[in-house]
Amino acid sequence: MPNSDPTLRVTLLPKDTNRHGTIFGGIILSHIDLAGAIESRRTCGPHNFVTVAMDKIIFHKPVFVGDVVSFYAKTLKVGRTSVTTKVTVEATRDETEETVRVTEAEVVFVAVDDAWRPTPVSLRVDS
Repeated sequence: MPNSDPTLRVTLLPKDTNRHGTIFGGIILSHIDLAGAIESRRTCGPHNFVTVAMDKIIFHKPVFVGDVVSFYAKTLKVGRTSVTTKVTVEATRDETEETVRVTEAEVVFVAVDDAWRPTPVSLRVDS
């Protein structure tokens, strides 16, 4: 997604690494979850979205300490109470400044009310 702005951008730290010196997959997944939720709110407004599924998660390449990691999210589908987003993750390598696709996933969110019951959503006019 080189021609769009990332939904989220982070630099990951040594505390996020496994014993091999690469970033834990779970850390990447938590940021994917955040980026997808941001995209859901951008698309359908200020609902309380909860994650109900992550699908088609593919880890293409490792992420290293110092990489700048960009999360690009786009809405794939809006249902009655749900939003499906695709999140593509790219890392810009610290030393070479090469950018590589490292992960991608589809995430499904459901909007819930104060009692945690699903609530209808609709596309925002300005999205």
